[in-house]
Amino acid sequence: MAESDKFGELSSTLTVEERKGLLKKLAVQSNISKDSLYEERSEAPQNSVETQYQELPWYYHIWLLFLSFFKSTSPVKVFEDGLINKIGQEIEAKYPGYFSYKQNLLLPLFHKELVELKDSVRFFKDTLESSIQRDLGAFYAFLGSLEMPDVHKRLVEETLPANLSAKHSEANNAALKQLALGVMEDAFAAINEDHRNTMYRNAHSLLCLKDLAFFLFDRVLYAFSTDSAVSGMSCSASVVREQLALLNNILFSMRNPPSIELLGSLFIFVLQEKADEAGFDIDEESKDLLAKAENSLITIREFNKAIPLTLILRFANRNAALTPAELSGGDDWFAVYRDYWKQHIEGLCEEFEKTRRQRELLESFRNFLKSASLRTLEHAQSETNPNGLPIRKSYALSFLLTFHAVVFLPDINKTLRPILIEGEFSKREYRTMFTESYNNLMKLDDDVKKFDRDIAPTGEIGKQYAIAHADMSLTSRRRKTQSVIETANDSANLIISEARTALQGMLTVLQGIAKKDPDGKNEMLANISKFIGKPPVAMISSVVSNTPVVPLAFTPKGTAFFNGINEVIKSLQDAIQILDNIDAMGMI
Repeated sequence: MAESDKFGELSSTLTVEERKGLLKKLAVQSNISKDSLYEERSEAPQNSVETQYQELPWYYHIWLLFLSFFKSTSPVKVFEDGLINKIGQEIEAKYPGYFSYKQNLLLPLFHKELVELKDSVRFFKDTLESSIQRDLGAFYAFLGSLEMPDVHKRLVEETLPANLSAKHSEANNAALKQLALGVMEDAFAAINEDHRNTMYRNAHSLLCLKDLAFFLFDRVLYAFSTDSAVSGMSCSASVVREQLALLNNILFSMRNPPSIELLGSLFIFVLQEKADEAGFDIDEESKDLLAKAENSLITIREFNKAIPLTLILRFANRNAALTPAELSGGDDWFAVYRDYWKQHIEGLCEEFEKTRRQRELLESFRNFLKSASLRTLEHAQSETNPNGLPIRKSYALSFLLTFHAVVFLPDINKTLRPILIEGEFSKREYRTMFTESYNNLMKLDDDVKKFDRDIAPTGEIGKQYAIAHADMSLTSRRRKTQSVIETANDSANLIISEARTALQGMLTVLQGIAKKDPDGKNEMLANISKFIGKPPVAMISSVVSNTPVVPLAFTPKGTAFFNGINEVIKSLQDAIQILDNIDAMGMI
């Protein structure tokens, strides 16, 4: 299946019961408060500035009208300016050290809190990069297994092509795919309103968490500079008010803490990186991630409690009615979820069909190889050797190794060797093509076995792989191991390419030899009579009597020779076809 269709080794092997059990443990161990992360302040205006102005006593109207005359502005604007100045005074009185309203200046304590917020959400940034940034659809599928277990069970069990094929034995691959997609749509129809609302809340929470984790804190922090007047870092609120408004909207939108189901799903995807490490303990690793999440959420809540960001923005924007806006997003979860399952099910159907065709291919070359067991590479990754090098073309190499031992040496070589020794080719290029093809086929066994030794732990490539795999840096380890694997794959491809070229070259020569000419001449072999024998006396005399002549090819020796050539041609064609089928089916 395609890369985007992978759940990941850890998440795909955990049953729904194991997932729920892990979440239950996390819920018991969790100290995450369900209280709102965002501080709802009493200073929020109940009505618009215009409404508040209209509700003022009549004498206030006269006074504001008088002031507006001297300030050349409207009475409402004069009233709002008064509200804004009052907001500035209240900020300094209730939250000292964060903002100077007279200078419209963000103070050192604000800078300090912002740095702490940035550092705390870095955990979620790393977490999200290891989960939704890789495959959001697979993440929603995992989350859906926790929030909608019955729907998930149907999607997993009832769409399996093998199960559908057992019920509909006459269905071809296209029909099976349609049946599976029909089951998928039926399962989606069972998603009720509660399920949809729960998934939406999780998706919206995830979006807000992502926006906060990837917020450009540095763009705000770089605007601060050392200010001796305030003994620390300060910045004009007007310079960063747009960025702070976005931050305020994000914090307001994620006022509800993420659910334990959402956090647990994130943790599973993060832990996939460590799942194959020695001593890996999913319970302990999850507990550690939970503690980091708790600390990060505490810092977010403390930031919102310490800093009256909405009030500061009202003052900086000279807008007494400014309020944070709810971020949109999250309602597309179902489209992503549905697209994931559609691709997943189509991938399963393709795998099922591929497996069926592989079984047919295996059966075909089992007959070709006289039921001999396939001679696998000892040091390539396989079911019996999961720690070997993952070579993409190891299956083709195994086939060539077995073909050489079972078909080429005992059968094909009996026909080719006499031609090599005694054949006089009509053209030099025919001799060259035959000889090179023959020699490359003869050394095929040595080439494959040498490659197998090279990828062994003691071989040249195997040693490089071990060194790369031991790199402490995950990114560097991936890059280096992939480079070694590509080197090994290139070597494997070269062996297969040379073998196929040799098979095709030999086939071309033998097809030329197989052309039977009654006059005894041959396109390839100048001494064809050497291999098919001299015509009997009866055939020579028949030329004089004008009676039909029996072609040289049909003499007993000629018949045996050409039968042998045709058998070899058929074997070479089968070998080439099998190699092409292995490549087309992606058999590794």
